[in-house]
Amino acid sequence: MKILIIGAGAIGSLVGGKLAQSGNRVTLVGRPRFVEAVRAQGLRIHQGDQTHVVTTLDVVSSLHEAAVLAVEHLDPYDLAILTVKGYDTGSALEELSLALSDNGLPAPRILSLQNGVGNEDAVATLFGSRQTLAGTITAPVETPEPGLIHVTKPTFVIGLARWSAEQTEADVNAVQRVLEAAGIRVTVYADAHSMKWTKLLMNMIGNATSAILAEPPAQTFADPGIADIEIAALREALAVMAAAEIEPVNVEKYPMGSAAPLLRYAPKFVLRPVLRQIVGGARGGKMPSLFLDLERGKTDNEVDLYNGAIVRQGERNGVPTPVNRALTAIVQELARTPAARAEWRGNHQRLIRQCTASS
Repeated sequence: MKILIIGAGAIGSLVGGKLAQSGNRVTLVGRPRFVEAVRAQGLRIHQGDQTHVVTTLDVVSSLHEAAVLAVEHLDPYDLAILTVKGYDTGSALEELSLALSDNGLPAPRILSLQNGVGNEDAVATLFGSRQTLAGTITAPVETPEPGLIHVTKPTFVIGLARWSAEQTEADVNAVQRVLEAAGIRVTVYADAHSMKWTKLLMNMIGNATSAILAEPPAQTFADPGIADIEIAALREALAVMAAAEIEPVNVEKYPMGSAAPLLRYAPKFVLRPVLRQIVGGARGGKMPSLFLDLERGKTDNEVDLYNGAIVRQGERNGVPTPVNRALTAIVQELARTPAARAEWRGNHQRLIRQCTASS
C-alpha cells in the first residue's frame, strides 16, 4: 500500500516506520530537522531492548513534495494517516487538498489517529465522508531527538471505525490488514463516535487541571477539591454523550464503558481514589499534553477538542457543561497570556472557586 503520514511526530513516525518495515511505500511529512536527521541516520525506533533503523521510506518537509513524489512514482497514495495536533488539522487538510489538485492526484482515504473530537468532521467536510476513517491509538511514545522514537510500552493498539454509512466493512478491513501485517494490534469498533468520545474521556482526565495548576496529575488528584472538579467534568461529558446517544466503550485495559454508570452516579469519596489510580497508571509522573503546549509557549492547544468539544455538544443537546466551559476558558486564556500562568501555578483554591462558581 502507498501510505502518506501527515505529521511525523512521535505517533506518525512510529506508525509510518512500522508500515515501512513491513513493505509498504511510506512517505513521512515532517519538520526540516526531522527530515535532515532521518535522511542522515534513518528512522530509529527503540522498543524494549532493541533499536530498529528504518531506511525504506521517504521523508519530505511539505505535502507538495509528497505529491510530487507520488507523481514521480506514477502511483498515487492509497491512504493518508493524519497525526498532526488537532489545532493544525485545518491547515494540513487545506495544504493536502492543494497539493493533490496541483499535481492531478486523487484523494486517498484519510485516517485520523488524532485525539479529541472534531478532526474527522474536518476531513469529511473537505474530502467527503466516504474518504474518512476514524481512528485512535494508545501508544506511549517519546521523541528524545529528531528521528529517534522510544516506545515505552511493549504493545499498543490502534482503534478503527467507519465514519459514515456510505462505507463498508471492507473499507476498514483493508486498513486493518495493513496495520496488523506491520505488527500493530487493531481493534475495530462498531461505532466511530463511541470510540472517539471514549478516547476523549481518557484524554481529558487530569489534563486541563494539571495544565492550569502546573502540577502532575498524581499531585492534583491528591486534593479532594481538584478530584471533585475532575469528577464533575467527567459527569458533564457522560451526560452529553447520553443525550447524544453515544455509548462509551471499553478500550484496552480501561473499562470506560463498564465504568460509566459508576462514574456518573457513585459517591465522590468512592471515585476519588479510583480516578487517582487510573491517572497514575495511565500517565505515571508525566505531564499531560495541555501543560506541555502551555510550557512551550504555544498559543494553540487541544483543549477546544477535549473540554471545548463537550461544551459544544452540550449546547446542541441542551445539557449544561459549566465545569468544562470554565476549564476550557482558563486554558485558552493562559495560552493567550502566558504571564498569567504564575497566578494559577499550584493555586488549587482559585481553580476550585472558579469551577464551583461556574457550576
